[in-house]
Amino acid sequence: MTETSTAAEPLLPERLARAITLGGAIPLSQFMGAANAHYYATRDPLGSRGDFTTAPEISQMFGELIGAWIADLWARADRPALDFVELGPGRGTLAADALRVMARAGLDPRVNFVETSPVLRAEQRTRVARAEWCVDLVGLPDDRPLIAVANEFFDALPIRQLVKTADGWRERLVACQDTLFVPVVGNTVFDPVIPTDLRDSDDGAILETSPAAVALMRALARRVVAQGGAALVIDYGYAGPAIGETLQAVKDHAPANPFDTPGEADLTAHVDFATLAEAARAEGAAVHGPVAQGSFLRALGIDARAATLSVKGGEPVIVARNRLVNDGEMGDLFAAMAITAPTWPSPAGFA
Repeated sequence: MTETSTAAEPLLPERLARAITLGGAIPLSQFMGAANAHYYATRDPLGSRGDFTTAPEISQMFGELIGAWIADLWARADRPALDFVELGPGRGTLAADALRVMARAGLDPRVNFVETSPVLRAEQRTRVARAEWCVDLVGLPDDRPLIAVANEFFDALPIRQLVKTADGWRERLVACQDTLFVPVVGNTVFDPVIPTDLRDSDDGAILETSPAAVALMRALARRVVAQGGAALVIDYGYAGPAIGETLQAVKDHAPANPFDTPGEADLTAHVDFATLAEAARAEGAAVHGPVAQGSFLRALGIDARAATLSVKGGEPVIVARNRLVNDGEMGDLFAAMAITAPTWPSPAGFA
């Protein structure tokens, strides 16, 4: 009898290097998509032992206020049966805190998580055992209104970078040289897709776009318009299209080179809220905001909640509150934007 052996699957950097060697440089979007898919599938990246910390992990106040935001909107929409959806729920912390507040208001929605990572699904199950999971919006129920939350989700979607050169606009690709991944400029002409007011930018200027983010927002808006409901997006970003490079990598709570060890660091880029808003309006959704996260949370009552919690929690509660809302921290770096079905009331926090 002859023994057989199965060779271990090559690591992601080796697979990418092989693909580039055989087929040539690949778009940055392909590199980023592969890197983040591996990264999130193989670890819990959150907290002091991970690579970064998100707002729900900083304080229960964040998820609680979102739960109150949902409950208020639901009540003013005549209290329909609905689905609560979270895209990229992390450890499930935001959902657990939000659902606790919803329950106090009499709202008991079905819970659906859009999540591809088996590691994070296991974490989410410990906090929200009744959730149902799917890998994309196609798997969501379509028989009732939904209220979706996407906190620090769109920033991890793949981007394309278009670079102004002496010969016009070209796409940034990723090549591999001696097992090192390096950005290079391709040959395909992209001038026709550049906004007219940006075409004459200086050489070296970079325009970032995210077709994946636009496609997802359009699909989410179609759901909201057809089924009723709303979606809340919270992320760091800007109003574009605009010139500037925002691609970054974070590992061990510190900046890293985005092209080193793909799949071992979190790759993100700032979210173009103006383009997302345009995508939602194209599907018939009403758009609210964006507004700074600090303004949004203060409008929802974070100061009163912090005062209550600090009676027992002390100074750490105030420190967390400040981190979430102060300028120079998350308060002005992050923004909130909502979309609603045309027949639904305007949500709180965007006056």
